Amino acid sequence: MATLRIPRQPLFWAVGTGHLVNDIFMSMGVVVLTFLSATLVPMSNAQIGFAVSATQLLGAVSQPFLGLRADRTGGRWLGAGGLLWVVGMMLLTLLLATITRNYALMVIPYILMGLGSGAVHPVGSLHAAEADKQQVATNVAYFFLMGQIGLALGPVLAGLLLDAANVSWLSPYLQAPGMETLAFREGNLSPLFGLALLAILPVTLMATRIPQRHKARLQTSDFDWRALPLVPLLALAVMVIFRGLAQPGSVNFIPALFQQKGWSPSEYGLITSSFWISMGLAGVFMGALADRYDRRHIVLWTMVASAPAFFLLPHLEGALAFTAAILAGALSGGTHSMLVVLAQELIPGGKAFASGAMLGFLFGTGALGSLVIGSLADVIGLANTFHWVAVAAAFSGVLALALPRRA
Repeated sequence: MATLRIPRQPLFWAVGTGHLVNDIFMSMGVVVLTFLSATLVPMSNAQIGFAVSATQLLGAVSQPFLGLRADRTGGRWLGAGGLLWVVGMMLLTLLLATITRNYALMVIPYILMGLGSGAVHPVGSLHAAEADKQQVATNVAYFFLMGQIGLALGPVLAGLLLDAANVSWLSPYLQAPGMETLAFREGNLSPLFGLALLAILPVTLMATRIPQRHKARLQTSDFDWRALPLVPLLALAVMVIFRGLAQPGSVNFIPALFQQKGWSPSEYGLITSSFWISMGLAGVFMGALADRYDRRHIVLWTMVASAPAFFLLPHLEGALAFTAAILAGALSGGTHSMLVVLAQELIPGGKAFASGAMLGFLFGTGALGSLVIGSLADVIGLANTFHWVAVAAAFSGVLALALPRRA
C-alpha cells in the first residue's frame, strides 16, 4: 500500500500557498470571461479560447527560461514577484473591462498574467521537490494539490461573488416573463477586487522562506544538452500533446458548456471547481503510486477511463453532471505531478528548468487545446467537441505505453 505523508517543511508551505493563490486567480479567469461575454464585453467561444490560450502559451513559453533563472538564484524574488504580477494583471483586466468594455484592451493584461504564473510554477516545483528528497513524487503531488485547490476555489469564488453582486437583489423579480436576462445586464465586478488580499500571506512567505541562491547540481552554463535522453522525451511530448485537449484544454469550456444549459455563474463555477479539486486529490494518491509502481500503466488506464466521462458530460444535468466532471478531472489530471517528476528525473542537473519545461509544455499543449476546442465549438458545437476530447484522452493513454519505466 502507498502511504501519504503530509509535508511539514516551511519551505514547502511557502511555495505551496503561493501556488494556491496563483491558481485561484488563473482559474477564475474562465468564469470572469464567460460572465463578461454575457454582460460588458460580448465574446465568441473562439475569442474566449484565444484569451485563455494566449495566457497559457505565454506562461508556457516563459517557464523554461524562468526555471533556468531559478536554478541559478533560488527564485525568491522571482516567485514572490510573479505572484504579485498575476494578481495585478487580473485586477487591471477587471478595471479595463468595466471602464472600456473593449475586448482588445481588456485581453492584453489578461494575457500578460501568464508571465507571472510562468515564474511561480518552476520556482515552486523546484523547492517542493527539494524540501523532502525521500518522497519527491508525493511532495510534488502535494504541491500540485495546493494548485488544484486554488484552481477549484477560483471558479466557485468568482461565481459566488458575481452572483451576490448581480443576481441576489433581483431574485424576487426573476419569475416575471422577460426578466431573467436583467440579472446579468449590470455586470458588476467590484467584489472580485477584494480577492487581492489573498496574496499578502504567500508573497510574505516566499520572500522570507525561499533561499536567495539555490546550489544546483549543475550550473546552467555547464549543462550538457547532448546528454538529454531524446527518445524518452519525444515519447513523453507526443503523449502530452494529445493529453492537452482533455487536460487542461477542456476545463476552460466547462463554464460555457453549462452556461448554455442555463446554469448560473455560481453553478457553472462550482462544477468547474469540482473538476479541478478532483484532479488535485487524485494527484496525491497517484503520486504515491508513482513512487512505487509502473507509472505507464497508471497513465494508460486513468486516461482511457476518463474518456466516457468527457463524452457524457455535455448530456448530463444535476448530480450526474457533477459526477462526470469529478471523474473526468480525477482520471485525466491525476497524473500531472507524475509527468513533472519524470521530467526532473530525465534532466537531473536542472530541476527547475526541467519543471519549467514540462509545466510549460503541459500548459502550452493545454492552451493549444483550448484554442482548438474554442474554434471547433463555433463550428460543430461544444457538445460534439467534447466527444472529440474523449477520443483524444483515450488515445493519449495508449501512447503512455511508450514512456520509460524508470528514468
